[in-house]
Amino acid sequence: MIKKSRSIDLSHGEKSYIDKKVAFVSIAVIVISILCYNFFGLNEASYGLWSLLPTAVVVTMAIYTKRTVESLFVGVIVGLLMTESPADFIPSLSGIFLTVFQNDVVAWIFIACGLMGSIIALVSCAGGADSFGNWISEKVKSRKGTLYSTMGLGLVIFIDDYLNALTIGSSMRKATDKVKVSREFLAYVVDSTAAPVCIILPFSTWAVFFSGLLEETGAAGEGKGMDLFISSIPYMIYAWVCLAVVALVINRNIPLFGKMKEAEDRAQETGAVLNEEDAAIDEEIQPTVKNSNMFNFFVPIGALIFFTWLFDIDIMAGAMAAIFLTVIFYAIQNLMPMGKMFDAILSGFIGMIAPLGTLFCGFMLAEVNNSLGTTNYVIEAASNFMTVDYLPAVVFITMAALAFATASFWGIFVVGMPIVIPLALTLDADLPLVVGALISASAFGSHACFYGDSTVLSAKACGISPMNHALTQLPYTLIAAAISVVFFLLLA
Repeated sequence: MIKKSRSIDLSHGEKSYIDKKVAFVSIAVIVISILCYNFFGLNEASYGLWSLLPTAVVVTMAIYTKRTVESLFVGVIVGLLMTESPADFIPSLSGIFLTVFQNDVVAWIFIACGLMGSIIALVSCAGGADSFGNWISEKVKSRKGTLYSTMGLGLVIFIDDYLNALTIGSSMRKATDKVKVSREFLAYVVDSTAAPVCIILPFSTWAVFFSGLLEETGAAGEGKGMDLFISSIPYMIYAWVCLAVVALVINRNIPLFGKMKEAEDRAQETGAVLNEEDAAIDEEIQPTVKNSNMFNFFVPIGALIFFTWLFDIDIMAGAMAAIFLTVIFYAIQNLMPMGKMFDAILSGFIGMIAPLGTLFCGFMLAEVNNSLGTTNYVIEAASNFMTVDYLPAVVFITMAALAFATASFWGIFVVGMPIVIPLALTLDADLPLVVGALISASAFGSHACFYGDSTVLSAKACGISPMNHALTQLPYTLIAAAISVVFFLLLA
């Protein structure tokens, strides 16, 4: 007797999970990447225009898929295929993982942001954030007033953009939710008062970094970097224009349009401050203390700001000290069991892992771009247009594009400033104006980049995805950038 053989159906129905167009483009990109290695990598030649390929892949994929981590990782893969042989691909990939993990700056960011998440979770669990939100709602009844209050708070917490974004976003959610402000619009206001505010005040982490870099590059003498930084503040045009644009958008002198208008219409008409995708992933911490008070908000946040300033603007040390003080302060009041407080601290730290994953992949992409010579190529390509009349505008456009594409808002200036500053001195250009253009470009990148730290942390604090935040605010950042270019042309 002959038995009929049974075929095994490995399909999952008629639906195909493979997009043929995407598959075709992916294969083409892989082939081009391998060819680049054979033409440039083996010969140790300059990659030229092809050095922009990984970044172009990241930006295109991020817009198409709305997923940032995957897009960044694919960009890293493309870059490695361009610089390494197929046999060395996996070892090189693991090497980049280790290099980024062992980077002191990356480690500092991970610990500092994790601790920031911990203290925010602790304050929320103790009912401090709710008390602050209720207090704001009692004092300010209108949408415009609430949004201007958010902007004002951003001007007050100017020490660091991380501290600014995470603190204000999480603090103002309840107040803006009550007046039906979409989280997308809240994130835009929060992000616009992060890096743009930090660069125009000489007491921030940005001022400390760039004043030191100005001394290292010879733009200023030893001990004179901060003086040059302060003299450049009036010329940090993007920051000033960005703040003006935010105020005008809040007041509706600049109308809402695009995805931001859709978000605000949704919030006004349905009361849904989050879209369906973001609502599904929002993990807002519910307070366990019902009869809390304002001190349970102001003491921890005030301690965070004070200790950050006390420890030479070190957020990590400031957050550690603030957590210790907050636990003692809550324990004295007998607000909640000690176990609950430590649970909140742990959950807040864990909650920061997803956005930090985006930042980690961004640092990996920066490593790949460094090996490809992306920054040097773009600056050299733009140098032909760097005459004394156009230098500030061209510097702003070039460095802003690099910062936006690479998500490196300080690192690329370590490479770019030693090229631009000597050129400015040779052309006898207005040095504070050129420095203002450079730092403005850094602020634009931090503000606008889809996968930049300020964008990711502002989105996290407001409970939305980084891509949703980036795409809704992008038109307004581009408006501010375009106006800034006009001012740089006029001032030169």
